[in-house]
Order: sequence, then structure tokens, then C-alpha cells
Amino acid sequence: MAHTSPMKIVGRWREGFVLDYHVLSCTYIGDDEFGHPRFDTQRSEVGELLYLLKYRSDTSVVDELAETAADFVRGWNSRVEFIVPVPPTRMNRAHQPVLLLARALGQRLSLPVVERAVAKTKDTPQLKDVSDYNERLSLLAGAFTLSPEEVRGRRLLLFDDLYRSGATMNAVASALYDQGGAADVYALAMTRTRRG
Repeated sequence: MAHTSPMKIVGRWREGFVLDYHVLSCTYIGDDEFGHPRFDTQRSEVGELLYLLKYRSDTSVVDELAETAADFVRGWNSRVEFIVPVPPTRMNRAHQPVLLLARALGQRLSLPVVERAVAKTKDTPQLKDVSDYNERLSLLAGAFTLSPEEVRGRRLLLFDDLYRSGATMNAVASALYDQGGAADVYALAMTRTRRG
């Protein structure tokens, strides 16, 4: 199990956490032979595992990440009834990290994972390329639809792999409350960036 340094995240949920920072430090070390900048990047343990999954398609790390998250949730006492993963941003990945992790987390916690509770219905640019929080919110307006029958009156865990500014999780949490009638939304992300 990976070491974590959980921290609270504030948003449109009853309570939320990320397990650690994604990157601990990033130092410029010069340009390569093509003139591209190179960096010495130090990631947290969870950040390194998530990096391998998201950007190297290494699915062998899913079990350790899921067990790390499950250990945290067991001690959290959020009493959720099921897990709702944030819909993936990039649909062209062979493996969707957030879905793989949500399924593995659900297995370890004996909780159903309701992947179809929230659907992304509007294409948005990758938000990591948009620095203004209000612009992110504007881009996400109307981007998600709900299946209210899946969430009405339920206590659920909204799950994402990487937390940046919180705009996406807030948009989904708002939809779960406002359109879906969820009783309680708790939020959990594996890692967070240092800047939103």
C-alpha cells in the first residue's frame, strides 16, 4: 500500500479529500537535443503510481492504488452507499484510469459502482489547458446529465483520479444534488496538482 498525506478539499460536497499531491517537485534540468525542456520530476508514491496508470498505461498498479484508497475510505466513516466515478475527459484511452480505479475500489469496499449515473454530454477542452477557474466552470456548464433514479435520496462517493481546481468535481456534485436529488455527496480523488 502506498504512503498518503490526505488533505481536505472544499466544494459542493459534504466532505472531500485527496490522498496526496501528484507532484512534489519539478526542476528544470535543461533542454534535450531537440530543444525541448526537460525536468526532474519527483512524485508522491500515489502520484507515481497514478502517473504510470494514466500516462504509461500500466494497469499493474491498479490494485495498489485501489487498496490505498480503500484503506482511507474505511477509516473515513463516510457511510456511502455506492461510488460514482467522474466521467472521463479523454474517451480515446484504451484503459480509462478513473473507471478502472473506481471498479477496483468498489470491489474492495463491497460497494456498487454506478458508472452510468453521470454522463458527459458535451465535449469540453482538456481543462488542464484552461487556467481561469471561472472559464472552466463556464466550459462545464451543461456538460453532464444524470440518471436521477440512480442517485435520488442516496449517499454517494464521487470519485476522480486527479484533482486540479475542483471545477469538474463541483460541476458533477452540483448536478448530483440539483438534478439527481442525491442525499449526500462525498468526494475523493487520488491526487491533486499543486496549482488549479
